[in-house]
Amino acid sequence: MITAAQMRAGRALLGWDQRRLAEAAGVSLPTVQRMEASDGRVRGNVESLTRIVEAFERAGLELLGEGAASGAGGRGVRLKAAAGVAG
Repeated sequence: MITAAQMRAGRALLGWDQRRLAEAAGVSLPTVQRMEASDGRVRGNVESLTRIVEAFERAGLELLGEGAASGAGGRGVRLKAAAGVAG
């Protein structure tokens, strides 16, 4: 669903600290800290993971899954193109 590296990269792109992500997702700060401390894919309950992903999406972040179009073909994040803007 999402990796710890994607969470950190997503926060960096948005200029968010862990507290801001926790607030945007409606989860606790310790939850975000535990998720980001995971190796590889984030471990946590499905509801918390979904809230994190939705918070990133509401902020305009696109999470790239394995095999999605990217330079290296790996996982990543990128900002979504604004509506009506060629990219």
